[in-house]
Amino acid sequence: MPEIEIGAFGLERHGFRALKAVNWNLAVPELYEESLRRNEGKLAKDGPLVVLTGRHTGRSASDKFTVRDAASECQVWWDNNKAMSPAQFDQLEADMMAHARGRELFVKDLFGGADLTHRISVRVITEFAWHSLFVHQLLIRPTPDQLKDFDPEFTIIDLPSFSAVPLKHGCVSQTVIAVNFTKKVILIAGTSYAGEMKKSVFTIMNYLLPPKRVMSMHCSANVGPDGRSAIFFGLSGTGKTTLSADKSRTLVGDDEHGWSENGVFNIEGGCYAKVIKLSREAEPEIFSTTERFGTVLENVVMDEATRHLDLDDARHAENTRAAYPIDFIPNASSTGRAGHPRNVIMLTADAFGILPPIARLTPSQAMYHFLSGFTAKVAGTEKGLGKEPQPTFSTCFGAPFMPRHPSEYGNLLRDLIAAHDSDCWLVNTGWTGGAFGTGNRMPIRATRALLNAALDGSLANVEMRIDPHFKFRVPVAVPGVDGDILNPRNTWADKAAYDAQAANLVGMFRENFRKFEAYVGQDVLQAAPQFVEAAEFRRYEFTQGNAE
Repeated sequence: MPEIEIGAFGLERHGFRALKAVNWNLAVPELYEESLRRNEGKLAKDGPLVVLTGRHTGRSASDKFTVRDAASECQVWWDNNKAMSPAQFDQLEADMMAHARGRELFVKDLFGGADLTHRISVRVITEFAWHSLFVHQLLIRPTPDQLKDFDPEFTIIDLPSFSAVPLKHGCVSQTVIAVNFTKKVILIAGTSYAGEMKKSVFTIMNYLLPPKRVMSMHCSANVGPDGRSAIFFGLSGTGKTTLSADKSRTLVGDDEHGWSENGVFNIEGGCYAKVIKLSREAEPEIFSTTERFGTVLENVVMDEATRHLDLDDARHAENTRAAYPIDFIPNASSTGRAGHPRNVIMLTADAFGILPPIARLTPSQAMYHFLSGFTAKVAGTEKGLGKEPQPTFSTCFGAPFMPRHPSEYGNLLRDLIAAHDSDCWLVNTGWTGGAFGTGNRMPIRATRALLNAALDGSLANVEMRIDPHFKFRVPVAVPGVDGDILNPRNTWADKAAYDAQAANLVGMFRENFRKFEAYVGQDVLQAAPQFVEAAEFRRYEFTQGNAE
């Protein structure tokens, strides 16, 4: 057994009894050894640890519950969060403690939040050694001195081999993620997908930060030489990780951030990148992490004889992932902190082919689109999707992790944008020239050219037109970008088909936003899109001048 480091507080305080062994804060090589000894994973040719997550290859959103008690009753958005009673949680916790008896566990003491004013201490107790390695790489690692008197504010207990009983524990399946903000404990059972631990920390921050007037955000972030940062909101498949990885800018983080009085800060200390069909040529920095000791690869196919990886093979899952510390990226920030955002970017992959490649938003429009959280999924990305694109509205670009009402996050974002005079942009990385199946994916070269112009400030000074449907401002011409792409209707061969699709999309936005209408001001309500008939559209396009 490797030498272990005992923390200042033992596991008895968390309810554990009669454990076989406890491995405290093992180093990365030790966790490799334990994972391999226990046959939890295999070593690939260049050093990463390759693991399979079993039947759960992604998050189990339908199995997540929040304890409803006197403290959380008026704080949690219960329309979006499933309730569990305190008694059911206590029973689940007691049964998980009993299940752990005689087992060997792994403990990691870590931080969430690079802003020292707002960070939290988290103890993560896992059944699998590779889960301990995963969370070590994904969160912020304390120094040896900080570990000596580490006192966790929150505890996450992850026992994949425990099967919940719905009637007994108040859940819906053998899998459960139960959040108790009063006891400051999160229980995870019945799933080996490690991302549940990462998102549990994000859920905690989403609960704790807004009352302190600190914005918690599902976004990536980078910073320019001038110290002004940019944040990139976006759901899976919109290009959040790819577009924030810019050689000319320093990466602050790839997924979860806070915006405090001190600026932007990374909640994590690592990255969790999707690697299916990852290309060395297109994304060399992320690709190189798949060839590093210390990286955990989930559900990646590996040749058993040669130990070579096949990143194009999705036989285990479409959602293949690499977990690695952020310093594996050459231009990553060493502090995880940056100044207030100069630019706020909301990414969407519009598979209907209606939205322009970039549009400038007012603070009210930014709040509208932030609350909407629109993207579209296409066939092949998820089971059960048909041939037609399916709209997805995930409020705040992260509804599954938002315990509070979206208006709390939306109002806070709008206030911060106004206070720091940030420019806001909606960027469509989806389709142009028609919907999915007819049109083409937006050229990445055009997207990068438009983003670069936004980030260097030049795009804020070009001639703009007002989009008739969405009322946001769209550049008329940008050097190096095809002018037709900037006006989506021009790229459609069948203009009548565009008009019909535009009417459908406008209707989707308005229908989705009904649930927020009672919580926002008149300025945000006026930011809603409104369909304009074809004849009026043409007159509008012809008569309007410079929108500035």
